Amino acid sequence: MSPVTGSTTVSLMVEIPEALHLSIQDYLDAHEMWSQERMMQAALSLFLMQNGVNQPHVNSIYLNSLFGCAA
Repeated sequence: MSPVTGSTTVSLMVEIPEALHLSIQDYLDAHEMWSQERMMQAALSLFLMQNGVNQPHVNSIYLNSLFGCAA
């Protein structure tokens, strides 16, 4: 798989347990600098890094989502 370049985005629709959704909403309500998109980018990129994906663009997305920079 070749690295993705540019700022192309993909929209996802996923089903998650209601308890997880409520926890996410509580967090986002308490942290107005975070959006659902930013939180999901941070979570998914961290998951990939923790599970052996060693790709610079994934690392960059993670760091950018944590520090509020444009991805």
